Amino acid sequence: MPATPAWPPKSAPRLFVEQELGAGVHVDLEGPHAHYLARVMRVDGGDVVILCDDITGEWAARVFAVAKRQVSLVVDAMLRPREAVPDLWLCPALLKRDRFDLILEKATELGAAHIQPLVTRRCVADKLNLERARAITTEAAEQCARTALPQLAEPVKLDALLAGWPEGRALFFADENGGEPAAAAFAQHQGPAAILTGPEGGFDEAERAAIRAHPQARAITLGPRILRGETAAIVALGVWMATAGDW
Repeated sequence: MPATPAWPPKSAPRLFVEQELGAGVHVDLEGPHAHYLARVMRVDGGDVVILCDDITGEWAARVFAVAKRQVSLVVDAMLRPREAVPDLWLCPALLKRDRFDLILEKATELGAAHIQPLVTRRCVADKLNLERARAITTEAAEQCARTALPQLAEPVKLDALLAGWPEGRALFFADENGGEPAAAAFAQHQGPAAILTGPEGGFDEAERAAIRAHPQARAITLGPRILRGETAAIVALGVWMATAGDW
């Protein structure tokens, strides 16, 4: 007997939408989404598209109309509920654009719940295009079949971050001058946490002293080698997920 084809097809396009989804809901996509479906993927009536709303989860929807600037779908059935996300924040200092793009992409893949960009004295950048940054995290989530997006905040200065730090959330500080081994520190911790990583030039001494003086900060080391800013953020996230997260 011939094998029953998988449903929905593995080749079905996958998109995040802002509209909350549910069985029978109509979704009209315009702009880049419509262009992608109609011109790149060349969908037609009856084709399946997988939609995620970052609220309820992942749904299969069927195309019922394709116009020049709009693709209309009707939601059919839920495939997966929105995934549970470990309560971990990543607080990376801003880097050069391509390097910070890598952090955004990999933090999404690895499962960070919240990304709080940071401005320090040695940062080569002090601004972030949030719309572009959200596009990067959304595309990474679509490509990796995630059903949840990380929250993405406006950049803040280090002193403001420390002054407004929420009570009860541990702040693991990746200090190139040393600290507790990261894996051991993460494994001992239970509850909300965050990881703080530095810019290309590292933290200056005043910043390092201010972080270490914070009552919820714990200095950690990521090993005997000095890591670039983007490498430190990615490695620290991986170690945390493997020791205290959902791996």
